[in-house]
Amino acid sequence: MSINSCSKSWLTTLRSYSDKRLLWVFMLGCSSGFPWVLIGSNMSGWLKDAGLTRAAIGYFGSVFVVYAINFLWAPLVDRIKLPLLHAFLGQRRSWIFFCQSLVLICTIGIAGVNPAENLLFTSMLALAIAISSATQDIAIDAFRIDTFPKSDSSKLPQASAMAVMGWWTGYSLPGYVAFINADTIGWNGVYYGMAIIVAVLMLFTLLVGEPATDREKLQAAAEERHSNVVGNRVIAWLTVTVIEPFLDFFKRNGTRVALTLLLFVFLFKIGEAFLGRMSIAFYKEIGFSNEQIGYYSKLVGWGLTTLFTLVGSMVNVRFGIVRGLMIGGITMSASNLMFAWIASVGPNEHLFLATIIVDNFTTAFSTVAFVSFLTVLTGQAFSATQYALLASLGNLGRTTLASFSGELVDYLNDWSTFFILTCLMVIPSLIMLYSLRHHFTALLNKAQQIDNEENQG
Repeated sequence: MSINSCSKSWLTTLRSYSDKRLLWVFMLGCSSGFPWVLIGSNMSGWLKDAGLTRAAIGYFGSVFVVYAINFLWAPLVDRIKLPLLHAFLGQRRSWIFFCQSLVLICTIGIAGVNPAENLLFTSMLALAIAISSATQDIAIDAFRIDTFPKSDSSKLPQASAMAVMGWWTGYSLPGYVAFINADTIGWNGVYYGMAIIVAVLMLFTLLVGEPATDREKLQAAAEERHSNVVGNRVIAWLTVTVIEPFLDFFKRNGTRVALTLLLFVFLFKIGEAFLGRMSIAFYKEIGFSNEQIGYYSKLVGWGLTTLFTLVGSMVNVRFGIVRGLMIGGITMSASNLMFAWIASVGPNEHLFLATIIVDNFTTAFSTVAFVSFLTVLTGQAFSATQYALLASLGNLGRTTLASFSGELVDYLNDWSTFFILTCLMVIPSLIMLYSLRHHFTALLNKAQQIDNEENQG
């Protein structure tokens, strides 16, 4: 291929990002990332300033466990039509808007308390935000999957990139604003400002368009099959809602490969989760100020993640998702060593910037491939439930096991050793990915073939 034709090919790929539907995915991605600021980095910073221990901060993060189990109620998001809201917004947007309303109420509630004096109440509000956010994520992921058919495989990395870029925009920019203002207006004032952002995100939800799919027709066909077996329409509705999405997932992928895939998803992000849970506490202990953390970790980190996510999606469009997963996983693991370097050197701003650049590049690249891969594995009839199952397993390692990250740091009493261990945590999933790379490629091809057959039918 000539240099000129190669340049035209890359230019064509770049132009394909002008699709209006990608903007919708980006906007909803912002809504998905924002609650993590409220109960994640902002809360960690507030609790640290309030004098809580590292172990307490780590345990407080246990509220994120709901992201690991949201697949349990994902079938409701696929099947139940919310009164009034469904008629006005449709299946996906009605659930998103409803969950955003709950997040808004709880954010205002947190803004009026002192977590050091009302830790239990603050924890309950944070848990309510986590449940609402985890439910919202089910609908947002389903919205993205429903919007782009898997037969148009080039759009999957692009949609995944927009979702990731939106997530990091919703997470990083408000986080930056929070940290640079926390010392002047206080954390209570910060959370009142966060409530305004929630209201703006709700407006975005009203502006996007509901995707058109054959979901209801496919679900009706499944109900008919189940009704012929059980002989009762009510029981058939329940079995289709609760059982059919999981049966369909295993039928599509095969039992052995499906189980291996679930284990891979669980292990892939554990090292990153351990690092992420303790990153704010580490920055503060090593000597960085709230303003430095906000600028480098949030503002600069957001810009780099946005850029690298776009680049990563283009590479995945051109060269394939499986290769991107392997490269991204290796580099994501190695990048954790940069934090060990900071731990040995101290609060060096230049090294901090270099670490943020490396970390955001590797995370963005691997996440685009990871999200695209999970998307291919879902069916149209139960996209919310099946994607939630996969994403929940990924979050399980990030929430339950990472809750002990503070205890691990205390036990090791050495930040450098901690970050080296987070690097090693990624290795088992990389070995698994390499050993099953041909099976994963076959799964991608099979999923696309099934989607083409559904569209032709």
